[in-house]
Amino acid sequence: MFKQELQKLEEQGLLRSLREVKPGVINLCSNNYLGLAEHPALKEAAMDAIKKYGTSVSASRLISGTTTLHKKLEEKLAEFKAAEAALVFNSGYTANVGIISALVGRGDIIFSDKLNHASIVDGCLLSGAELKRYPHCDTSVLENSLKGSDPYGKKLIVTDTVFSMDGDIAPLPEIVALAKKYDCMLMVDEAHATGVLGKNGKGALEHFNIKEKDIIQMGTLSKALGSFGGYVVGSKELIDYLINKSRAFIYTTALPAPVVAASIAALDVIKSEPGLRKQLWDNVRFFDKEARTQIIPILIGDSKRAVDISKQLLDEGIFIQAIRPPTVPKGQARLRVTITATHTRKDLEYALEKIKKYCVCPRLGKRAVRVASSGGLL
Repeated sequence: MFKQELQKLEEQGLLRSLREVKPGVINLCSNNYLGLAEHPALKEAAMDAIKKYGTSVSASRLISGTTTLHKKLEEKLAEFKAAEAALVFNSGYTANVGIISALVGRGDIIFSDKLNHASIVDGCLLSGAELKRYPHCDTSVLENSLKGSDPYGKKLIVTDTVFSMDGDIAPLPEIVALAKKYDCMLMVDEAHATGVLGKNGKGALEHFNIKEKDIIQMGTLSKALGSFGGYVVGSKELIDYLINKSRAFIYTTALPAPVVAASIAALDVIKSEPGLRKQLWDNVRFFDKEARTQIIPILIGDSKRAVDISKQLLDEGIFIQAIRPPTVPKGQARLRVTITATHTRKDLEYALEKIKKYCVCPRLGKRAVRVASSGGLL
């Protein structure tokens, strides 16, 4: 059975394998947006924590796995996100699954953007609530669905703020207004926005100057923050509720102290070194002057073709993964380019040259990537 299924995937151009990242290549598919995974402050904090706490806390948070560092990280996250309280999970995936399945259940209803991350989808399915998926960022369809939701119990709207495979930003002001109008809970996934968007890197809510206190904000520590884990911030009552109701939090060993210490250091660096965020955006605008975020998809269409181009670029020293179904819709395979603060102008110029060489754009019917005189990707 396994062999047949693997053969079928290979024939469709959908077979996945683990690709080792080797030194010397230009990595254009990392989520390490600010370069903090290699920052000296994070490394030092993690090593100090190993000396004091060891490599594992060896228990769940409700048993004996809560250290002073865990509490300090949660206090810093709440302060950073201007919320009453925070709770740390062991990954962004477990955070989404654990939060959503605790908030709603049978007899309730969830409204979810069709391109939300798989962890959101899985959390919705696990909850047992009815799931209504609205077309990507289409608030008119969302409102029509909300109008017919009166017979249900609790209602939840959930959306990514920056969509990880498309690089666009959810229309949050409109969604916040709809949540108020139809008395819905609103949960936003800030995984790819935290540390990147907003004047102080606080995310999409800061980007849009949204100050409502009842929005449930989830995010990760493993992307722009350069560490590992997930989190949620909100009211004190919400956090107490999740501590008691979220099975993904209750029944797992806590994050190791070195990881927690690195996350604390990352929040300090984001505050003290705004130049990293400026460098990131300078690089983004050089690579694609019209990009709204640091995630820039190059649509290929055919899955096999996307894999071939990815291999050809790797041979040229550029690492860009091919993203294929089911991560993206059928016929929309792509190269997912991510820009970081640590890319040099030389790196980006070379990458643009090679992408132009190999990528084909069905819309233009010729070379898919045109490099403008300014160096931007169109």
